[in-house]
Amino acid sequence: WYHDNLTRHAAEALLLSNGKDGSYLLRKSNEREDLYSLSVRGKDSVKHFHVEHTGTSLKFGFNEFSSVKEMVMHFANQPLIGSETGTLIVLKHPYPRQVEEPSIYESVRVHTAMQTGRTESDLVPNAPSLGTKEGYLIKQGKIVKNWKTRWFTLHRNELKYFKDQTATEPIRALDLTECSAVQFDYSQERVNCFCLVFPLRTYYLCAKTGIEADEWIKILRWKLSQIRKQLEERNATLSS
Repeated sequence: WYHDNLTRHAAEALLLSNGKDGSYLLRKSNEREDLYSLSVRGKDSVKHFHVEHTGTSLKFGFNEFSSVKEMVMHFANQPLIGSETGTLIVLKHPYPRQVEEPSIYESVRVHTAMQTGRTESDLVPNAPSLGTKEGYLIKQGKIVKNWKTRWFTLHRNELKYFKDQTATEPIRALDLTECSAVQFDYSQERVNCFCLVFPLRTYYLCAKTGIEADEWIKILRWKLSQIRKQLEERNATLSS
């Protein structure tokens, strides 16, 4: 369950897509050479904890362990304090590294064979996609061209936006199978903008940073490419 070069984002996606409460993995930290990160899933989020390698031991918070095995045995029985809210997380299910570890923009297979002993041919061929994302974006209104902050969630082929993060019902759900293009947009008097082109309307959205806008564009473009690929495969099957 040590995943050498897994990024923070990909670790979150793996654990949220295929893990369960208490699923965990260890990976290299992006911050320093002597740091590792323990990523643990608790309910619907993933928490990351620093683990420092001193050369002879592993330091985790106020605790020090002679080996990774000793550290995991300790925390399998002692809850971790996972966040400022006091959420308690226990290390229960190691996420094995003998799985396909794609980038954030590729789909993941469900590796149930590890636990059930089933063969590769029994695995679900279309596992949950890693392509999920959520966050606040500023959206231009349809009729009155003012800008309002909305909470966006991307799951499967649906992009929903809500009044805010606490809202349970979306204002609208956009079907990406109807979207023809996603691109940076420089026509607005704002920075970090991009647009989604639909038959009846083009949606103009702005992110807080250029990096955030780039992430949204990349993952949305990946979605569109997957939709086109599936459509081509379906058409090829029908024609044959």
